[in-house]
Amino acid sequence: MKKREFLKTMTLAAGASALPLSIWSCASSAPRMIRTAHIGVGNMGMADLEAIASHPQVKVAALCDVDSQHLKAAHALFPDAQVFADYRTLLEQYGDQIDAVVVSTPDHTHAPASLLAMEYDKPVYCQKPLTHYVSESREMRKVANEKGLVTQMGIQVHSFYDYKLATLLIRKGIIGKVSQVVAWSNKNWGYDGPIPEGADAVPERLDWNLWLGTSSERPYKEGYYHPMNWRKLMDYGCATLGDMGVHIFDTPYNALDIDVPNTITTYCRESNGYGYPERNEVHYTFEGTAYTTPKFEWVWYDGVEGPVMSDELMLPNGDALPDQGALFIGEDGRRLLLPHFQQLPKFIVDGAYQEYVITDFDTEGVMGEPVRDYAAESPKHYHQFIDAVLGTAETSAPFDYSARLTETILLGVIAGRFPGKTLHYNKEASAFEEAEANQYLSGEYRSF
Repeated sequence: MKKREFLKTMTLAAGASALPLSIWSCASSAPRMIRTAHIGVGNMGMADLEAIASHPQVKVAALCDVDSQHLKAAHALFPDAQVFADYRTLLEQYGDQIDAVVVSTPDHTHAPASLLAMEYDKPVYCQKPLTHYVSESREMRKVANEKGLVTQMGIQVHSFYDYKLATLLIRKGIIGKVSQVVAWSNKNWGYDGPIPEGADAVPERLDWNLWLGTSSERPYKEGYYHPMNWRKLMDYGCATLGDMGVHIFDTPYNALDIDVPNTITTYCRESNGYGYPERNEVHYTFEGTAYTTPKFEWVWYDGVEGPVMSDELMLPNGDALPDQGALFIGEDGRRLLLPHFQQLPKFIVDGAYQEYVITDFDTEGVMGEPVRDYAAESPKHYHQFIDAVLGTAETSAPFDYSARLTETILLGVIAGRFPGKTLHYNKEASAFEEAEANQYLSGEYRSF
């Protein structure tokens, strides 16, 4: 079933999954409150819930999760909220009682839930990566723009001091034109093991059909899917590149003002159609921008081995590379290291660290003093979304931007199905020259 057909029929299938409801009301004399609905409230969803709710003009109105244990924990914090197991039921039965939707599900449900919420004309905050398929990213961007909705992708470090500073430094030319970016994460969200056989009993706490959602039918296996391990698997997650890569790509992608790539080559093991490789090296080429050389390359490494060392990656004083980060390489050899995260960018010239004065680049004084407090920094991105819904701010990672960033990430994930082969991408047509790769740009939606 294609996405448009799915959106037309999905609310009709809902109706029996609502859990007992509670009653909520807002005093008319209070400041304007944004009533939020949260789809997915376990793990990162709980962090999203608490960060959004910390805004003084938020009232948590609805909670939704396919795991009753996660839902119970969230409801204990917000006992006045309505509770649901099925996001379709939430939107159909309670859509007129909410003002904004937060989607914090596994990747494969990001687009189905977000697109339906936007069909109900709701502003949407959606966790990264924005979607599971390239076609979904394009649809999310298109619908958000057509409807003029406030949107934000959940890359909270986008609003952190260090990342904003790195963007400023690069755009002010601290290393000149950038010829290459090397980025990496030593995390391993891959799975090189065998495909599991058989089936296990589904825990009573979990609605397996709703967890699968639009993805293909598959028997439940303990320890492979819910919770957490879904990131490693092709049907549900986007591997380390789709997890940490979105964070680490974000600042260079934004700072250099680049678009989706022209070519993608991934070096990894052969695809088994089930789990992502545990080790990946991805090479992208892009059209040049005002901040890059005409020929610009991006290299990504993930897996516990770390990047393949080269002269460009050698740090002064024999320092080790951070476990995660990005290195901007200028055409004349100057470099800027951006660790992930909460460390100031490091300027490197002729093999030595060089001091820089922030105010020399921040001539308008917008940066202020460096912030080293995650607890203070983390809510900013969430609050920016709520402020935008209130009409007092604009989001910095709307779907118009984050869909292109996600598309870039997903193209690298797709290239992993064709190790060592360079894929040529036409961004206008959203198609590869290599026809065999086009089937992975989108997927069929299961009725559930």
